[in-house]
Amino acid sequence: MRYLVIILNLLFCLPGFAQEKFNRTDIVDLALIYHGGVHRASYEWKKELFEPYVSYTNKQNQQKWLFDGFLFLEFKDGKGRNYAPGYDKLNARKPEWTWLIDRHFEKGIAFDALNGLIAEKKKVIKAPPFKHKVVMGLPSAIHKQLDWGDINGKALDFHKKEDRLAAIEWYVDEFLARFKKENYKNLQLTGFYWVDEDDRDGKGITQEVGDYVRAKGLKFYWIPYWNASGNTKWKEMGFDFAWQQPNHFFNATIPDSRLQETCDLANSAHMGLEMEFDESALAGVKDSKRNRFIAYLEAFKRNGVFDQSSIAYYQGGSAFAQLLRSKDPKDNELYHMLADLIAKRKEKKVFKKLKTK
Repeated sequence: MRYLVIILNLLFCLPGFAQEKFNRTDIVDLALIYHGGVHRASYEWKKELFEPYVSYTNKQNQQKWLFDGFLFLEFKDGKGRNYAPGYDKLNARKPEWTWLIDRHFEKGIAFDALNGLIAEKKKVIKAPPFKHKVVMGLPSAIHKQLDWGDINGKALDFHKKEDRLAAIEWYVDEFLARFKKENYKNLQLTGFYWVDEDDRDGKGITQEVGDYVRAKGLKFYWIPYWNASGNTKWKEMGFDFAWQQPNHFFNATIPDSRLQETCDLANSAHMGLEMEFDESALAGVKDSKRNRFIAYLEAFKRNGVFDQSSIAYYQGGSAFAQLLRSKDPKDNELYHMLADLIAKRKEKKVFKKLKTK
């Protein structure tokens, strides 16, 4: 009996027999798509930009599906107003909230471009074992704001919890009506995302927002920063799922041990993980952080993250596409390293194991 226990313990230490850790949701790989603000004029989310995220051509010249989820979010409009605290001088009002909705439904970009590209890819690649999912970021009803505007003639005062909730519910309803009207054949709206990365401004209302979103048959998501207030209390805050940011990539003074700490935290708090990089992963930039990109892959492999967890991917503006389209083979190598891992997670048997309803 003693020997049987020893053998079982050894088996569970092997990757193929790893015990369940971390957490999964209805999205396996979620790409963060920053879209809306005019300050992002250097790139626009048209079909051409989406292509490296939707499909991948491997070394055997086979096309494979990549990301199954796309989170559209924005922090500011680029004209002086922010959609979350601290990103610009003034807070966005109802007209800026409406403008942000309009930006996502413009023809030729954002949802329209992604939907059209997937339709084209389905003619070339075998239909995926999933429908591509969209998550929409919610602007913050910033505490104490007085100039947001009115609903049905009533001016809202964000000192009041009920008025903050009213504004967010208005946004959810407006967005849902527009999304339903467009009737995208290749996109499924799966939920909304809380853009504040800690619980300071949302304390006391996220539970109600989550309830409202769930009443619409959708889910409520969150990606807190490292050591953010409330990060491990995500369920109590009303979220259906949360990914943990390591915040390792950006600061060269943070040791690689942070990645292990994050994996341990995500495991204990039953969260997913966020992969992080931006344009500074490119080999040719000054003080390239290429090695820090690789450190994420190594830590995630070592901890079974790619085998067991839902993963969100922060990539700056469009760094994932830039790695592929770079003329430097070192950059192309990083794209293929990550894309190959994501593509394998879309194989039918693997995807079924990683996905929950």
